[in-house]
Amino acid sequence: MTKTKKSLSWYHYIAIFFSGLFLTNAIPHFVNGISGDAFPTPFADPPGKGLSSSLTNVLWALFNLFIGYLLLRISRLESKNKFEMLIFFAGIICVSILLSISFSNKIDM
Repeated sequence: MTKTKKSLSWYHYIAIFFSGLFLTNAIPHFVNGISGDAFPTPFADPPGKGLSSSLTNVLWALFNLFIGYLLLRISRLESKNKFEMLIFFAGIICVSILLSISFSNKIDM
């Protein structure tokens, strides 16, 4: 029995990238939220700079986890495929750098 090689469309690769992005974005919001700490979210004033409640952060983290999971399922990512894993980690790297810069300028309230 031979194993057929799967063929991915362009949108699968986009889903792989954004699944890494959403799953990584969930981490700081979840950690701060369950720790009871205020942390920036898109719902803060000003958006992304001001601080949101811990409950808002937990809900935002759960939303990010859900979207990341859905994208991961849609993407049909295979951990044995090095190119697909490179795209997944590129999403993680991009959002990690972006968030480190963005959250370094948060407003203390």
